[in-house]
Amino acid sequence: MSVASDFRIFIRVRWAWMLITAMFLYGIGVGILAPMNAVYLKDDIGLTKVEIAVVFMSSLLLNMVFTICVGFISDKLKSRKRIPMVAAVLCAAGLLLYMQADGFVLALLGMALATAPSGMIMGQMFAMARNHFTRWAPGIVEMSQLWLRATFSVGFFTGLLLGANIFLIASFQGVLWGNLFGYVALFAILVFYREVSVEPVSGKPKGGEPFSLVMLIALLLLLCADAIRGLYLPLVVNERFGDPRLASYIWSAQAIFELLFMTIAGYWAAKYGSIRIIILGGVCAFITYITYATVDYLPVFFIVQPLYSIFVSILLGVAMGYVQRMFLHRTGFGASVYVFITQTASLIGYVLPLMIKGITPNIFYIPAALVIVSLTTIVIFMFKEQKMKRITNRPQISH
Repeated sequence: MSVASDFRIFIRVRWAWMLITAMFLYGIGVGILAPMNAVYLKDDIGLTKVEIAVVFMSSLLLNMVFTICVGFISDKLKSRKRIPMVAAVLCAAGLLLYMQADGFVLALLGMALATAPSGMIMGQMFAMARNHFTRWAPGIVEMSQLWLRATFSVGFFTGLLLGANIFLIASFQGVLWGNLFGYVALFAILVFYREVSVEPVSGKPKGGEPFSLVMLIALLLLLCADAIRGLYLPLVVNERFGDPRLASYIWSAQAIFELLFMTIAGYWAAKYGSIRIIILGGVCAFITYITYATVDYLPVFFIVQPLYSIFVSILLGVAMGYVQRMFLHRTGFGASVYVFITQTASLIGYVLPLMIKGITPNIFYIPAALVIVSLTTIVIFMFKEQKMKRITNRPQISH
């Protein structure tokens, strides 16, 4: 099957347009706020670097608890879509409180309520999508996951541009209202979406991956590196160049390539194997982090973004599918495990840069080191796996 014919099947699947639209609008809402959130806490509310880290860490801890608990029970529920609907309502309520924050306590409470339930959204949305395409288009299940994730990225990219311009017109309050719009739009679409369930498969599902704690840890390190970049790049760029909008424009330069790279990475993973493609993404990330740490010239930050897009596309697309395939018999739990790993990575990523005084480019040596450790682990794992396969496939000599 060609990319064009696979994509036509994807967009023509019954009710798929609602999943696509939900991902796009939710991406817009998240993208409007994401690169400016830390700057908002620092400049508008007046929090210190440590207080900002505490706000994000506390919210993440609650998010992790929500996500993994829901992951355990979601596969037993007849209607999974109620989970992201309830989460969207809670997140919207938290944002309304967050808008009133004038100090550390209210900012912490508002941020916790606005983000703690959000892990229940992405994981369960992808679990619903996997069931949906397994029922109506089983030949493109893995690519459908990548394209839905890319749709979120396109929405995120659109939100970045909107956020930068909304900030000019309505300051940070307008940006927060834009984030609220994303949750409201997601809720409205899910009200009308017809959820699909699939019959349980007896025995080991086809196309699954063997469970590997080593690979999960290696992916955790890569996601940790990306989390450091997500929180601290806007702060470093703002310190260096004095304009909070620049982070949105830099992220836009990255996100615009993700639809293309996620598609390419998906087919590469099918041809060469997910592990080899993940290694390629790690190399791209390492080059980008070293650039952030050593270069003090704004155009170069934009130039390396397509390279970082390759890493993000692989990390959020190929790696996500790889983890989900470890738990094909429990789609809700598998999707939640990946989200839980990203949240754990973010928690670690918020803490590690505190070892470096101030907000400086030296922070990016930390994610560069994490990538090196991760890639070393993955390469060792890959060679051991290949050696075991050769031993297993070696013909036995009978005496």
